[in-house]
Amino acid sequence: MIDLQVWPDQVADGSLNNNTPGKGGSGRAKVQKINKLAKKYRNGHIPKVDWLDRLAFREIELVNEKEKRNSQFLYLMVEFPKFEQNGVNYAMVYYEKDGDGIYQFRVQADIVTVPDSEILLENLVEVKHHKLARSLRSGMSDKDVKPNAAVRDQLHTIVAYPPTKALTAEEQDLVWKFRFYLSSQEKALTKFLKCVNWNSPPEAKQALDLLPLWAPMDVEDALELLSPNFTHPAVRRYAVSRLSQAPDEDLLLYLLQLVQALKYENYEEIAALSNEIVIETENSGRKFSSADNESIPKQTKELKKSSSSVNSSDSAISAPSTARAASQMDGNTLTEASTEPVKPLELNMDLATFLIHRACLNSTLTNYFFWYLWTECDKDDVTGKPDTKERNMYLAVFSRFLQTLQKGLPEWQSRRAFLRKQQVFMDKLVSLMKSIARESGNRKKKIERLQSMLANPDAFNYNFADFKPFPFPLDPDVVIKGIVPEKTTLFKSALMPSRLTFRSTTGQEYVAIFKHGDDLRQDQLILQIITLMDKLLRRENLDLKLTPYRVLATSSKHGLDCLF
Repeated sequence: MIDLQVWPDQVADGSLNNNTPGKGGSGRAKVQKINKLAKKYRNGHIPKVDWLDRLAFREIELVNEKEKRNSQFLYLMVEFPKFEQNGVNYAMVYYEKDGDGIYQFRVQADIVTVPDSEILLENLVEVKHHKLARSLRSGMSDKDVKPNAAVRDQLHTIVAYPPTKALTAEEQDLVWKFRFYLSSQEKALTKFLKCVNWNSPPEAKQALDLLPLWAPMDVEDALELLSPNFTHPAVRRYAVSRLSQAPDEDLLLYLLQLVQALKYENYEEIAALSNEIVIETENSGRKFSSADNESIPKQTKELKKSSSSVNSSDSAISAPSTARAASQMDGNTLTEASTEPVKPLELNMDLATFLIHRACLNSTLTNYFFWYLWTECDKDDVTGKPDTKERNMYLAVFSRFLQTLQKGLPEWQSRRAFLRKQQVFMDKLVSLMKSIARESGNRKKKIERLQSMLANPDAFNYNFADFKPFPFPLDPDVVIKGIVPEKTTLFKSALMPSRLTFRSTTGQEYVAIFKHGDDLRQDQLILQIITLMDKLLRRENLDLKLTPYRVLATSSKHGLDCLF
């Protein structure tokens, strides 16, 4: 509400110092001050006291009425509509229908003053300069080039860039020019490979010839070469050759990321190698027992259908089979990364073959590699419709892995057997939890029903209380042989995850949480990163006293949590 003073029979003065003020002259200074305080009160700037506010506003009305009568002027009372937003009242000063509509405005018009059809094309001068700078003729002279102090500092700055920082054209030319000088620095290899135009055969050949002569990079730095930024097969195989020097303990820390890096491999090559193994198995004339046939998961049976959807390509680079690759690698893992130059033979192993071989040599890697692949092969992904081509690739790797275990050493075949036991146990456990979820009644009745079904040896044709021992999927160092039914319970939650107490072969109990209807892959990733950072900090003598618990996603809809 605003009181405006009316000036009858006078023309309104719109100047700054006008003769017809709407709020009155200086004689109403007291009223104007009171109105400002009242406005602050309405805006919430003055605390509200109910009994005092009633007295104050009654006095304000009397003062305004007295001032109006004494002034002998006419006043126009204007009331603005109010609206509430986020619990605060606002006065609407201006309103126009559809005034907040958004209209598209084109910054550039179709018709330009000087049209240039070549403005979006590549610069021919820069292309020519690039070819001359990267030509074979300049390679002979670049071997003896040494940087001065200023250029050396600039090169050190470029090498220290984080992996996410893109290099400019000038920085790329500088790294290429002094590539022979930088070949003694293992940290500079990734920056050099980013400077290479892999679509140019002469330039790619020079880079590949220099790659075996470069100082061997650290294993952790080689992980960057398996990212989607590096798609050339030779570069990725060089990264695999460096990973082969890592011990199993370190490989386990980033095994999850390595399984995800399979998405950037050559799909046609993986499918061809998988078909080769299947053909070798069929031609070998080996007869599998019915138990072996049943042990092949449903995912592997889809491989024959999925492999037909992957088209073969002439540009696919041939890779050795798993058997040949296994003969090229020493079975003993190293405790420290090797600093010897990479042999040409080691550059012939792709990531899938390497992971399969290392997983076959270690029971812990076998366990986690199996479940990581199993989750990626899940066709009922809750995150959306999975990529068919990507899933077929994981099916091919999954099939190669199982076939390698089946045709390998007796120790490998025993690992294949405990994977089958784990899979059967998880399938029966999922069926049990689905049955409990469909049960009517409250939580207490469902707990009683769950305990009775776990104690029943004929439930789901599986004896949960006493089964043949096998490594626990969540922690393969623990061998379980049964569930304690009376210690099983359901948590108070919407999905009602179950608390399971397992009996181990050592006589100790192992408590875990089984969650059905929840995607644990995000939890698994976060805790894996925390575990990795904790071990890296401990190597630097910094112990933060962290105790990350274990999480394993056995599907996109269920998984296991460790409970301390």
